Amino acid sequence: MAEKIRFGLIGCGLMGKEFASACARWFHLGAGLPRPEIMAVCDVNKDNTLWFTQNVPTVTNAFTDYRELLKQDSLDAVYAAVPHFLHEEIYTAVIEAGKHLLGEKPFGMDRKQNAAILAALQRRPEVFARCTGEYPYFPGAQRVIERFRSGRLGTIMEVRSGIRHASDLDPRKPINWKRVAKFNGEYGCMGDLGAHTHHIPLRLGFAPHNVRAVLQNITKTRPDGKGGVVPCDTWDNATLLCECGAPGEAFPMLLETKRMSPGSTSDWFIEIYGTEASARFSSADPAAFHYCVNNVWSRELIGQKTMLPSITGGTFEFGFGDALLQMYGAFVAELSGADVPFGLMTPEETGRSHALLTAALRSHETGSAAEIE
Repeated sequence: MAEKIRFGLIGCGLMGKEFASACARWFHLGAGLPRPEIMAVCDVNKDNTLWFTQNVPTVTNAFTDYRELLKQDSLDAVYAAVPHFLHEEIYTAVIEAGKHLLGEKPFGMDRKQNAAILAALQRRPEVFARCTGEYPYFPGAQRVIERFRSGRLGTIMEVRSGIRHASDLDPRKPINWKRVAKFNGEYGCMGDLGAHTHHIPLRLGFAPHNVRAVLQNITKTRPDGKGGVVPCDTWDNATLLCECGAPGEAFPMLLETKRMSPGSTSDWFIEIYGTEASARFSSADPAAFHYCVNNVWSRELIGQKTMLPSITGGTFEFGFGDALLQMYGAFVAELSGADVPFGLMTPEETGRSHALLTAALRSHETGSAAEIE
């Protein structure tokens, strides 16, 4: 196993900085994994790269054109943290350059772009690629996964997964690219947040075959930040009701992606209800795992029972930064050939996610359930 993996970073915004922070505390993991080092960064805004050249000692090159970064033979992998409308162009370029790819959600702005990315991966099978998603790495979420895989839940009756936050609740908040369809895509909030709700259900085999979608564009205009008002043409909230399972044994799966959820900060949850037992976790109660046996719910504090071992004592609480470190660790571990109990979303799973979201748009347009093709 290599001692380090040399990364290029395309997109020097929030998630790029989070990755740099995770790399800086890599020693916090006790899994014996190769160390990721960010060697080169790129952003169309040169000022955004300054934070990296000033704070990340391993960065030796900064570019404003991602093509120049991809010419660097010294790089093993690329983390592309760019807006949705750039996914197809940049992800396929990374793949064609023979660099391993860690990409942001939704792995293509729409189903056509996702298919193009997956086709590029088929042409370059030596390239390893995964899609980000940190929430499954909370210990409580891992406990839900383990409880389901143990078979102790019995026959599954219902699944619920979602993410609710209030980042756009204030109608006076100036517009950004995520609120403009030509940059964010027709999916709206589902594109940015949907993979969060799909990752665990798809991995556990809860394959929906139809969907009934209710989409809401609640705030139709927003300030432009320059004293004017502009159209806000993306979906704020989405509620999807899916049917999973074989005929005669079907069960409902409810998926929520909401940017306008009163009282929320960033509440991600997974709930699985069975005939013998049930299990649920919410990041609003990050220290606990909830389970139900004999019709009685119990709350168990779980501390630092992480998928990848860390140096933190087991009695201490787990946080968002820890989840990100586990997520990046999972990518490095899989890339290095190590066994990972629960890996990041695969390219194939992103394709199934896009099929669901495309059907959701069709369902909302027709006002009826849509088959997932």
